[in-house]
Amino acid sequence: MIRGRNKHVLAALALGAVVAGCATPSGSQSGRTALEVLQDSFKPRGQAKLDRLDQDEVQADCTRYRGDPPKAESERIEKSQLATIRYPDSGKLMGDWRRGERIAQSGIGGQFTDALDRPAGGACYNCHQLSPGELSFGTIGPSLYGFGKLRGSSEAIQKYAYGKIYNSEAFSACSNMPRFGHKRILTEEQIADLVALLLDPESPVNQ
Repeated sequence: MIRGRNKHVLAALALGAVVAGCATPSGSQSGRTALEVLQDSFKPRGQAKLDRLDQDEVQADCTRYRGDPPKAESERIEKSQLATIRYPDSGKLMGDWRRGERIAQSGIGGQFTDALDRPAGGACYNCHQLSPGELSFGTIGPSLYGFGKLRGSSEAIQKYAYGKIYNSEAFSACSNMPRFGHKRILTEEQIADLVALLLDPESPVNQ
């Protein structure tokens, strides 16, 4: 699923395209940039749009530093991204953990097979352990099992969890985690439901 890709995949693809172009200088790709080749290779369809090939300033910075910017740059990125977080006007940061579990399980969104009006999922299990009842989960991100038990559910923790899901770059520059709110992958309500999944004592995450 391309929307959840590591931000450095584009750079790797671009390098591969350049190498391929150099190997066949007399071919049709000769003289074209890697980005032009990629733009011709991907076709917009359904929820899959060509804007996924466009890097914003933060992604370009992380590519330039190969995902490991110096401390001053990391602090600059985190400060700029913290300013982008928008908390719900209602002030409600926790929703329904049951809906949150369904969102965490769902990998729908951003794919060419997804209908334009179909809400995206978070695919959280692709990177994290959450519920002990789920046998299949990724390990790119840390285990979140017992998150609420360890941290509680104070307003400060709710705000942190919401902000981290909304824009992970605000807390860890060049994070592999998608910026779910900043990139409008998930709605405010969906993010609040995921916060509930992490913090609600009744959630399977905290059993």
